[in-house]
Amino acid sequence: MEALNNFLSELIPYTEWPMFILLIGGGLFLVFYSRFLPYRFFGHAIAITSGKYDDKNAKGDVSSFQALSAAVAATVGLGNISGVAIAIHDGGPGVVFWIWVTALIGMCIKFYSCSLAIMFRGTDSDGKLQGGPMFYITQGMGPKARPLAVFFCICGLFGFLGVFTANQFTETFMSVVNPAETIWQTSEFNWKLLIGVVLAVITSFVIFGGLSKIAKVASAIVPFMVLVYLLAVIVVMIMNSDQVWPALKMILTEAWNFKTIVTGGFWGLVIIGIRRAMFSNEAGLGSAPMYHGQSKNDEPIKEGLVASLGPFIDTIMVCTFTAVVIILSGAYLEEGSGIVMTLTAFRRTLFGYGDELLMIIVTAFALSTLFTYSYYGVKSLSFLSNARIGKWYNVYFVVMIVFAAVASLDLVKNLIDLSYALMVIPNMIAVLYLAPKVNAAAKKYMAKVAHEKT
Repeated sequence: MEALNNFLSELIPYTEWPMFILLIGGGLFLVFYSRFLPYRFFGHAIAITSGKYDDKNAKGDVSSFQALSAAVAATVGLGNISGVAIAIHDGGPGVVFWIWVTALIGMCIKFYSCSLAIMFRGTDSDGKLQGGPMFYITQGMGPKARPLAVFFCICGLFGFLGVFTANQFTETFMSVVNPAETIWQTSEFNWKLLIGVVLAVITSFVIFGGLSKIAKVASAIVPFMVLVYLLAVIVVMIMNSDQVWPALKMILTEAWNFKTIVTGGFWGLVIIGIRRAMFSNEAGLGSAPMYHGQSKNDEPIKEGLVASLGPFIDTIMVCTFTAVVIILSGAYLEEGSGIVMTLTAFRRTLFGYGDELLMIIVTAFALSTLFTYSYYGVKSLSFLSNARIGKWYNVYFVVMIVFAAVASLDLVKNLIDLSYALMVIPNMIAVLYLAPKVNAAAKKYMAKVAHEKT
């Protein structure tokens, strides 16, 4: 495992510049090219999500709300709890500012990519309607661009594994329950292996049930788990109200610390922020368009606006609250990374029982993320082969849950960081190339909305 980890860590630096140029540079271009449309129509996007503009006769498998819930289920998860802690551990409080910047830009990237997911939908070998980067690459850019789609899907076979979630859930269980001491003495490795097996079995019951079951489970769990988590964090912030502003101020001042001790200096700080933001909301990654492409919606712009809410919910809101709790509790000053840091922060700030509450929340987050991520991998393998073979990805997915439970955090983090950075390249190239088509559709949609209001 150590040799594999070293190999992955050596490859990652070569992906930093392409990721930065395409995500931040390309994202900023889209912000201005859209004339700030996703931000100007934020309220309209909320109305669409509530079902106000649903078309019962539209093609697709799930509602816009279910598509957003499923996409948010895959993003509002341990990336928002332990991912933020990892970012602060690696780069200090200032890294949160660069997470914000990337998330705000990500709202626009998701608007374009998920609009394209509806605009260029295809069918798999079973004749079922599908959407996602592989379809808007091949249909929008033409057959010559197929190698980009193939590259995206190959990277997705690794990037869409639930390894980070399984790893951090196992760490949470071991830290809070500590079965080796509370139940009977045995090796930590055996307990981690057992946790991985149990998690794999539970995940199997849902993911082998298909998209409709995933969407129903996700849409039921996501609103509840986000609400409970936000309420817990808000209670902490109210109880420590005098420390909230100093925590936010520290984020803003440290964001411009050019003498930071982070590896790579200021550039390293920014890159950590971009990586963790992408892990948090997946804007530019190409995963969300796979779910939004299944939405019962024939209007691309409508779906794009719904999707743009994702980064705001899971990063601007959830990540910020998590970061504030970690900073005001002082947990970021201690040794320990990932979920252990967040557990420490909650235990200190919620009457000594915050870690137990977080354990319950993390369980819901972990399961919903695993349920949705498997679907992305199935679609990737289905595109590379056919729908029948694609279903076998779930077996590989479940096996890797067990592997991740006993693997190191560094190995899991490096595998995902590298896969994500590589997936951004083909996806963002396609999004930037096809952006004019989205703008043309947006112009027609806005005229339609304006006409309906008059």
